[in-house]
Amino acid sequence: MSIQRIDKILSHEGFGTRKGVKKLLRVSEVLVNGQWVTDSGFSVNPDKDEISVDGEILNIKKNLYIMMNKDRGYVSANKDGQHPTVFDCLDDEYRTAYLQENLHLVGRLDMDTEGLLLFTTDGKFIHRATAPKTHLPKSYLVRLAHPESEENRKAIEERFKAGIRIPSEDSEPEADCKPIESLAWNSDTECVLTITEGKYHQVKRMFRAVANEVVYLKRLSIGSLSLDDSLALGEYRELTDEEVEGLLDIQP
Repeated sequence: MSIQRIDKILSHEGFGTRKGVKKLLRVSEVLVNGQWVTDSGFSVNPDKDEISVDGEILNIKKNLYIMMNKDRGYVSANKDGQHPTVFDCLDDEYRTAYLQENLHLVGRLDMDTEGLLLFTTDGKFIHRATAPKTHLPKSYLVRLAHPESEENRKAIEERFKAGIRIPSEDSEPEADCKPIESLAWNSDTECVLTITEGKYHQVKRMFRAVANEVVYLKRLSIGSLSLDDSLALGEYRELTDEEVEGLLDIQP
């Protein structure tokens, strides 16, 4: 982590806005390596310097990574005038002034879609993960309105693996999808589909192109990261160090 101002770090750690931190520095004992600091512009190296506030040493997080098991009915956005958002599900400790500005989603899920949603403050990772050339695989559990015969299931798999043209929807025109990673059928109405793109309503439009409709959709994984089965709908947790390491090991 690079050299940063003390007010930015304290704001990041939940001690209020930059303005609030200036007051904190006047009325509280803020020490950097044992030195009392009152200047909000004081430079700190979070990787090396020890920071304490009123005797409590801070455990500075370099970046934050959170997985959520998104429930239906929530919009994948910071704010929405009509519907609750996934950010509304987060506790106050994840809604500090700093995080409200710097915590972002890695991709989105439709309001009626469930499953793995990833939040992070790591802007470099977001850029790499969402870049078209990265081809980050994402797996989905899909349930269909109409059963497909064994012959049709094989034909659908072949069409998806060859790349399929999907119909227009809303303001999005027709588009060509890249070949899928895999398609595994659990039954004649349920499958697990893995794709490497993120076009608007892509999975729904892919099955619409083969004369079926998606009635339930749940994201199971993003790259090496799989949804924690112990998370109930709407619940979330921070990633483990091992999960972060695997997630960051993506190739462009």
